[in-house]
Amino acid sequence: MSKEAKWNIAQAADSGKAAALALALGIDRVLAELLVQRGIESFDQARAFFRPSLDNLHDPFLMKDMDVAVERLHKAITSGEKILVYGDYDVDGTTAVALVYSFIKRYTQSVDFYIPDRYEEGYGVSLKGIQTAVDGGYTLIITLDCGIKAIQKVNLAKEHGIDMIICDHHLPDEKLPDAVAVLDPKREDDNYPFNDLCGCGVGFKLVQGYAQKYEIPFDTLIPLLDLCVVSIAADLVLMTGENRILAHFGLKRLNEEPRKGLQALINLSNLETGHVSMDDIVFKIGPRINAAGRMETGRLAVELLTATESGQAMITAERINNNNNERKNIDREITADALEMVESGKALAGENATIVFSPDWNKGVVGIVASRLVEAFYKPTVVLTKSNGLVTGSARSVAGFDLYSAIESCADLLENFGGHMYAAGLTLKEENLPEFASRMDALVKGKITEEMLTPIVDIDSPLDFSQITPKFFRILKQFQPFGPGNNNPVFMTENVYDAGNGRKVGAGGVHLKLDLIQESQPYHQIPAIGFNMSEYYDYIHEGNAMDVCYSIVENYYRGSSNLQLRVRDIREREEII
Repeated sequence: MSKEAKWNIAQAADSGKAAALALALGIDRVLAELLVQRGIESFDQARAFFRPSLDNLHDPFLMKDMDVAVERLHKAITSGEKILVYGDYDVDGTTAVALVYSFIKRYTQSVDFYIPDRYEEGYGVSLKGIQTAVDGGYTLIITLDCGIKAIQKVNLAKEHGIDMIICDHHLPDEKLPDAVAVLDPKREDDNYPFNDLCGCGVGFKLVQGYAQKYEIPFDTLIPLLDLCVVSIAADLVLMTGENRILAHFGLKRLNEEPRKGLQALINLSNLETGHVSMDDIVFKIGPRINAAGRMETGRLAVELLTATESGQAMITAERINNNNNERKNIDREITADALEMVESGKALAGENATIVFSPDWNKGVVGIVASRLVEAFYKPTVVLTKSNGLVTGSARSVAGFDLYSAIESCADLLENFGGHMYAAGLTLKEENLPEFASRMDALVKGKITEEMLTPIVDIDSPLDFSQITPKFFRILKQFQPFGPGNNNPVFMTENVYDAGNGRKVGAGGVHLKLDLIQESQPYHQIPAIGFNMSEYYDYIHEGNAMDVCYSIVENYYRGSSNLQLRVRDIREREEII
């Protein structure tokens, strides 16, 4: 971590509740406290948490407009209408399209899919997409992961005799599009019990509703769950409620019987089938799927995810993998350019916000570069390039700072913008760039606090190495799948040192591989990995003690597994004389 982080140790859970739960479940007190922190206070609640059940998925017809959507889809299928499944070019959009398209294709051949071009059409329902539907004689469009704000596009489709079913999970405006059905659990007039589904999750509810109404066995939907878990992991939605159930069974499917395209990506990512984790999806599978839309076309991702033949799946996966390698190279080059720009004072802003611009950068990776700059300087960041005659780019924030409202305050200078508190996209004319940069810098200065400018590591609990037993880890594993709202617990252990074999690893030696020992328990040695932490090497190599915070993970390598600490942060200990 480039800037020293504040360690925020969670308040201890209610001791009476934790003690009672530890006794009832026969588990370590620390694990019981983690459960209580997650709102799990009884044996029955713990059983539901540790043993998710597909029977606990909500009735899809609790979602507003589901009955209308299912009926309209059935009419299209039974009367042979041409159906176009339309979705965004990112992981959530392409998995959602693959899911709904695969399901509909079982019942009609009159279906195709459409993914907009990131550069020509941008995000959401496009005029070109509507025109494609008109020219192709389609009479029903199903949008996934987009469409909730496409009021004019829905009206245009209607003028051409095309109905639309919108499946989205983004926050709607006050006025909804005049579509046949609008499925979005974030609608104000929707009482659906879980409102943090991803776009693919909303698509799953549509096909679940169809199957339920027309008496198609639920078991036929199980093969779609690997798509759900990839989307849930990559879209960083809450890992609670219905998402946790879908992710649990999706991960099971992904590890036991993945579809051909995902199997090809697992192979190319050097992962072991049977041991694919949520982290593997976030850091290895998801970025590859995203790379198709960033570097070439999102359509490739859907072709991969719907492939029925292993040979073809591998050819498409290799093409996407090459896209990802190219994306990584470009990402590295642009990040280096941007860092140099800030450090040499050539940025548009660098004091309160980080704002950089180059007309030559690749539009597809500016969001990734913005995240890298936040890691480096820990300030709200905007990375801009030029595309189709306009300046366009992505913004990323730091914890607690509402970047979206700051950008909204500059709306008079912008052609277009969208996003949320921590991530946004924007487009403007080049002549407005200096004014935008100076206004944004001033807005950040006026509203950001010193606390917001300090990275925070949230720690769930202090832990002694002696508590990390096989039983402790076996139960901790059952907290999975991890994600927002159910993060992999972070523990803190004080006064530890390396056993003497510590070394730098990875390309350029940027990571640290350690064997850690706690001072008070010299015979309990645990392997650890610290990503991008080589700056601590000299201090550790000299035998100095430190405090560490970490998650406990299972490391698979060439068929064998071992427990490993994934170090999140290191704090050098001051010598006590």
